[in-house]
Amino acid sequence: MQPTRLTGVVAAHVAAVNALDTDAIMSTFADDAYVNDARREFVGAAAIRRWVEREMVGDHVTIDVREVLDHHGDTIVRGAYDGTFDRTNLPKEVVLTNYFSVRDDKIISLVVVFNQPAQSR
Repeated sequence: MQPTRLTGVVAAHVAAVNALDTDAIMSTFADDAYVNDARREFVGAAAIRRWVEREMVGDHVTIDVREVLDHHGDTIVRGAYDGTFDRTNLPKEVVLTNYFSVRDDKIISLVVVFNQPAQSR
């Protein structure tokens, strides 16, 4: 994995999330994209729009980007999430890792993971 800059449709996606703009967020996804967030899958534009409206825009989610990596053409974004979402059993600062796959300047898949540090043997 190589450090990189936030560019293109991934940069547009983060900007749209931070602007709480449902239509702008949706414009970053391919019609047949999928999102996996908290081990739940949302497939296709209609399901992703419901997720965006309810859990991103509805919970006033913003992302403070902390790290951007390129991995064989996919983009990994680590960011601190803020908003009005349920913080039960979460740390004060919620840092999530977003795994983006992009084709033809549209997000075809987004996987959002709350990673834990690896255990050393």
